[in-house]
Amino acid sequence: MTTLPVVVIGAGPQGLAAAAHLRERGLTPVVVEQGPGPAAAVAEWGHVRLFSAWPELVDGAAARLLEPTGWTAPTAGYPTGADWIEHYLAPLAAALGEQVRYDSRVIAVSRKGRDRLVDSGRADQPFTVHLRNAAGDEERIEARAVIDASGTWRRPGPAGADGIPALGEVAATAADLVTYEVPDRARPQRFAGRHAVVVGAGASAFNAIIELARIAEAHPGTRITWALRRQVSGSTFGGGDADQLPARGALGQQAKQAVTDGVVELLTGFRTSSVTVADGAAVVASEDGRVLAPADSVVVLTGFRPDLSFLSELRLDLDPTLEAPRAIAAEIDPNIHSCGSVRATGAPDLAQPEPDLYLVGMKSYGRAPTFLALTGYEQVRSVAAELAGDHEAARKVELVLPDTGVCGGAGVFDEPAGDGGGCCAAPSDQLLTVGAKVGC
Repeated sequence: MTTLPVVVIGAGPQGLAAAAHLRERGLTPVVVEQGPGPAAAVAEWGHVRLFSAWPELVDGAAARLLEPTGWTAPTAGYPTGADWIEHYLAPLAAALGEQVRYDSRVIAVSRKGRDRLVDSGRADQPFTVHLRNAAGDEERIEARAVIDASGTWRRPGPAGADGIPALGEVAATAADLVTYEVPDRARPQRFAGRHAVVVGAGASAFNAIIELARIAEAHPGTRITWALRRQVSGSTFGGGDADQLPARGALGQQAKQAVTDGVVELLTGFRTSSVTVADGAAVVASEDGRVLAPADSVVVLTGFRPDLSFLSELRLDLDPTLEAPRAIAAEIDPNIHSCGSVRATGAPDLAQPEPDLYLVGMKSYGRAPTFLALTGYEQVRSVAAELAGDHEAARKVELVLPDTGVCGGAGVFDEPAGDGGGCCAAPSDQLLTVGAKVGC
């Protein structure tokens, strides 16, 4: 199978970096992306500013691939998603050329001639990657290995506090009253002079509150209600100055200021049970019987989940709680760890019972919200080394993560009663990340 390519699923930051590392190792990548261009998921939140600085957003092998083209790595500042694409990801995809295929949705991955039950000769057979293009036509690619960097973007968590859509949430979404994306102040029409409800906590919710507060400043009459599942404590608005990613620490403080200034009405201990469509508006109710004023938009930012459906014929060993590779689950559990307290992960941690299958990037963290771009770049470096037979390099750790100084937490920190529990520090130093996406 050495003549076959390595198929990389997803042309996002980690998928493109994986391709660069594979090329550097003399392997042939084929990157398949369901969107029409590179980093299609990032493009959907292109207006959001990342809390990682430029040096933490560029992969080493990717930079080495780009340098002969005259590309210069950005060195300062915090880009938006759109900046990330324009100044790095799009040039990287262009440098990879025909090795990146767009409008190619993976609908299944299996072993040639072997379903999930068959042991005999399994590892000797190539993978078959089943694709469907934008016109609906299907094809199969054979691969020596598969790196799944498809992320979690298109699988947002629901408003329902029990992890499934609240009663009526699906209908409200179909009526365009519920959205799962951060608002954009440059496109205020949906929110200007109207009532918006934000459900969720963490960096994405902070960004939503900040964007909506800017809209409210420019458009009098805009109302913002923020529904949290827990009570306010010293940690509700993030790590602040204790966060070694300063831009991330600042997000929570800006959101807090919007509450302090009265721009945002904050509700705590609010566990959504239903979203009812009435007279063209969404009425959100909690498990304890509270009912919010009719909303023109409900912004749900409660985290993301991996799509495992197209891997159903492969043998996986995933943690039953996080849906992440079992070997790393204890290290990334947001009940225990912040981004910085997690050790770097590589090929030995990500390997599955299905030989030469690796889950990387946000996909590798399952439901855990503590992923950083730097983590993914280290993962794909290690996986490429392993596939090239350089096992020593695959096991070497070449990454030191910034420490948040605070903890992520759902679990007891998600209790409406408040601050109890024993994560990594005293309650005043805990970061609430109830299903939030902290992905960059």
